[in-house]
Amino acid sequence: MPEPSDDDPTAEQVAADLNAVVSRLMRRLRTASPDSRLTPSQRSVLARLDVEGPSTTAALARSEYVRPQSMRLTLGALEEQGLVARTPDPDDGRQSVVSVTDPGRSTLAGVRAAKRGWLSDAIAAELDSAERRTLSDAAALLQRLVEK
Repeated sequence: MPEPSDDDPTAEQVAADLNAVVSRLMRRLRTASPDSRLTPSQRSVLARLDVEGPSTTAALARSEYVRPQSMRLTLGALEEQGLVARTPDPDDGRQSVVSVTDPGRSTLAGVRAAKRGWLSDAIAAELDSAERRTLSDAAALLQRLVEK
């Protein structure tokens, strides 16, 4: 492994810069689908249900690091919009299992398409082929980090 030089950034500098730019990117992506009626919390829960499958309110609250009361409010809003549905838990009749409905999947697909569209357009407009390659390499490195 090559020795770091004096002008090489430290891990702490890279971490701080990356944290700042990823935070800004996430905020920008959230604004890419302004026609969505979903709050960031609702989007997150809907996406989790879509990826991980049906879940209980308590399990979702743990996964999203919120209180069960807060999750009930989030799920109530999603249910009111017809984006999720509750069914009795086959293992525990006192609980219900929440799953994404077809309209929920359609809404989520629209949100995801808007985000990808904005990012794709920005990359095409702002980056040349060498920069796109660099960004692709950086995405692979980030993937490696999140898999740790």
